[in-house]
Amino acid sequence: MRKEAGKRITIIQGHPDPKEAHFCHALAWAYDEGARAAGHEVRTIDVSQLEFSLIQNKREFERGAVPADIRKAQADILWANHLVICYPLWLGTLPALLKGFFEQTFRYGFAIENSPRPKKLLKGRSARVIVTMGMPAAVYRYYFRAHGLKSLESGILSLSGIGPIRASLVGMVEQRRPAYRAQWIDAVRKLGTLAK
Repeated sequence: MRKEAGKRITIIQGHPDPKEAHFCHALAWAYDEGARAAGHEVRTIDVSQLEFSLIQNKREFERGAVPADIRKAQADILWANHLVICYPLWLGTLPALLKGFFEQTFRYGFAIENSPRPKKLLKGRSARVIVTMGMPAAVYRYYFRAHGLKSLESGILSLSGIGPIRASLVGMVEQRRPAYRAQWIDAVRKLGTLAK
């Protein structure tokens, strides 16, 4: 029986703080470690280290120059057949820097075709979204209906053809004991091994 080839995985580390490691970083590193141990290839995009401006109008989104760091990120996304997006929940959704990254990166011509019947240009890729938060994950999912996550899933990823999309919601990260974090790191490392 032929061994299945490893996946090509691009991890998008979406924590906006470039100065210190956070739990998001630990989770992304665990996924990376598990994936590499299982023979998958991994690249990482650390959004906090990129240089790009925010898009301010429709003209920029449709025809503006693409910054060099964004072109490199686009190449890493095109190379991958599985994406991992890790970020902290801020005000119910993605941090502004990560949202700005997606606006710059998932432009017409890269993510979707600008035509009367838009074509999804990123088909053939799956995604895992890992979101850390201070509230209980069940409260975010069922009371707030995970609105920020759904916006990312349907308004950016699915719209571009990415699927299936799976999510891991990690709640109460600031109030739990170290054992809780260790359990999540182990769980995410296993997801990396499986490339899911």
